[in-house]
Amino acid sequence: MQKLKEKIFFQLSTKTMNGKIAITPSTALILEGGGMRGVFTCGVLDCFMDKDIRFPYTIGVSAGACNGLSYMSRQRGRAKYSNIDLLEKYRYIGIKYLLKKRNIMDFDLLFHDFPERILPYDYDAYFATPERYVMVTSNCITGEANYFEEKSDSKRVIDIVKASSSLPFVCPIAYVDGVPMLDGGIVDSIPLQRAIDDGYNNRNVVVLTRNRGYRKETKDIRIPSFVYRKYPKMRDALSKRSQIYNAQLDMVEDMEDRGLITVIRPLQPVAVDRVERDIQKLTAFYEEGYRCASQLL
Repeated sequence: MQKLKEKIFFQLSTKTMNGKIAITPSTALILEGGGMRGVFTCGVLDCFMDKDIRFPYTIGVSAGACNGLSYMSRQRGRAKYSNIDLLEKYRYIGIKYLLKKRNIMDFDLLFHDFPERILPYDYDAYFATPERYVMVTSNCITGEANYFEEKSDSKRVIDIVKASSSLPFVCPIAYVDGVPMLDGGIVDSIPLQRAIDDGYNNRNVVVLTRNRGYRKETKDIRIPSFVYRKYPKMRDALSKRSQIYNAQLDMVEDMEDRGLITVIRPLQPVAVDRVERDIQKLTAFYEEGYRCASQLL
């Protein structure tokens, strides 16, 4: 494993040593979710691709997992196209999908038509990358986070990223290897600790989709027993969601203040909603992400 890390580091562009980002064989990139707020992350990742910045280890959750896949296959602009251009053309978010398909988004379009036909995903490029890529889901049975790496089976890649993006209450339960899963952000919204546990703890870079100081104001509540009736541990996880997320933000800000990590985040309170459909807002937020990454570099 150490030899692989050294090989990857040797291949990194010297540009990554400029600015505030210094990538070593033990540096991770952590991508938060946030639904359509993930367009900020799209801008950051497109900037990284323009600068030929690569990390030996990337971990993404929910929208971060989706956008991170295009970063791993080096398909610059693909994630932006999915989140903005495709939304403008097909309007794939809305109540009509919730009523018709029990899903707030058209997953058939997003996870089948898009990667297979509209703008095909380059699985060959992704499978050939030496860098590690981890996607986070929440296991409905255990109520714990599951972490997946898949670089040989394209169908399983889609199963994992779909599960990682399946928002509770407004998306149906997804399955990975026959196990029921939901959005990874329920249990591990900012998987910084997982990256550290995996041995990547040197100058990690965290991409958030909320401004510094943001905390969830909604108090944790007990989820009624008729919700996810078969999965009591998932109900428990949902009941603690705000508390866990705020604790992760505390950890991020503490490590940032001590100079242990670099954080790229919006500078101002975010006006983009999790299921935002305003194309102008989304475009501006994408551009802000690109600009924040560029200024950091």
